[in-house]
Amino acid sequence: MTPQNLMLLPLSTPKLSIGCPILDHCLGGGIPCNSITELVGESGSGKTQLCLQLTVRAQLPPSHGGLGGSSVYIFTEFSFPFRRLQQLGNLYHASYPNVIRLEALEDIYVHGVHDAQELIHVLGDIEAFIAIDHTRLPVKLIVIDSIAALFRSQYQTTPADLKRRSEIFFNISGTLKGLANKFGLAVVVTNQVVDFIGPHDGVNGVRLGNLESLDTSGRRVSPALGLA
Repeated sequence: MTPQNLMLLPLSTPKLSIGCPILDHCLGGGIPCNSITELVGESGSGKTQLCLQLTVRAQLPPSHGGLGGSSVYIFTEFSFPFRRLQQLGNLYHASYPNVIRLEALEDIYVHGVHDAQELIHVLGDIEAFIAIDHTRLPVKLIVIDSIAALFRSQYQTTPADLKRRSEIFFNISGTLKGLANKFGLAVVVTNQVVDFIGPHDGVNGVRLGNLESLDTSGRRVSPALGLA
């Protein structure tokens, strides 16, 4: 096997269907496992709704676009919308009565965190929880909604705080990537947006990353937390 031959092999990474043919087509089949997917949007754009839907759809077998697994949902803002999740669970049970249980919430594990350091500890607990494998369905999806809330209020813009924020952020992202690869998980994080100030062609013609800005509601915005 040579590097050239390896590049020609088809990708067989399992994917979690979003349930929308248009979005699934754009994503090449859905949310991929073994990696992190970031959802970026303004408040009220439907990020949480989409994440809730994914936690129920993950319980579907692969033949129906799911992962045949349970989910861990970590929320960082407000109270968790249990009522909406129950409605989605009932809807999917009615649509797939033979594969989605009536109590769909029993395969969704919810945990609230209030700061970035707490999230690091929780991710360690989640790894042990997954490894025990005592859940009815194996854990196949981790959602963090939202990742930005843990950093935007806790850290200031001083050099020391920015350095500390970057260290913790890369610690979290590295842990999530490790979990995704070790257990074949799909990891989804939501991010907020900030107003984009700057020319369309970057600063002095130099662009950082592959995303400059998004146009929404008459505003130019970019993902919060910077390039990281």
